[in-house]
Amino acid sequence: MPENRYAGIIAAIFRSHYSTGDHEFLFDREEFVKAARALRIKLPKNLGDIIYSFRYRADLPKSISQTAPKGMEWAIRAAGRGRYKFCLTKLNRIKPREGMIPIKIPDSTPEIVNAYALSDEQALLAKVRYNRLVDIFLGITAYSLQNHLRTTLKNVGQLEIDELYVGVNKTGQQFVVPVQAKSGADQLGPSQTEQDIACCSQKFSKLTCRAVSAQFMKDSTIAMFELALADGEVGIVEERHYQLVPSGEISEGELKNYASR
Repeated sequence: MPENRYAGIIAAIFRSHYSTGDHEFLFDREEFVKAARALRIKLPKNLGDIIYSFRYRADLPKSISQTAPKGMEWAIRAAGRGRYKFCLTKLNRIKPREGMIPIKIPDSTPEIVNAYALSDEQALLAKVRYNRLVDIFLGITAYSLQNHLRTTLKNVGQLEIDELYVGVNKTGQQFVVPVQAKSGADQLGPSQTEQDIACCSQKFSKLTCRAVSAQFMKDSTIAMFELALADGEVGIVEERHYQLVPSGEISEGELKNYASR
């Protein structure tokens, strides 16, 4: 399985650098090739998927995670073109809260879009866009500027923002809103939020950045998070759950409840 190959490669790279007491260290993408050869593992065609897997889909091997002090965890971050770093961070999971009552929104997704969406992530971004969930969630008027924006940042290297919005509120304040979308087994990543905020700070310095993450839940409810940096760590500012339904499925009682919140 790819995960087993990935685990073997990333564990070998960690062992080759880590010493007790280390808080961070750099490594290069070229080391994947050396590790695979040493382990006699077939090298994956997409080397970047090794990093993506452990940032968003899978836990790091136990041989790595058990070296982290209590309340901390190892994270992999970009550190330039073809370079990465392991760094110790506070244990942080961005997951939808159980028990939150979803807010029903009349579904405005065109049926043809539902029929031909190519992937869960693309479907999620489309539903967020067509139902104006960024506007509803943040209370601003927002417009999609570009999706899958690929760019390069100093000391970070190449990055990609799933979708980028710009917006304005009733007082004229303007915003830039990077949106991170995840579905299925993929997890919302604090490191991607950090990169999104850094990108907006460099390239849209005159605009107020409000970072948003969206995730499909098991019942197709969409969890929306506003995230921000505080003391160098990503935290949740606000969380809401939205359920897209035909307008006839929203009862008068539910409308009254929404009006009183």
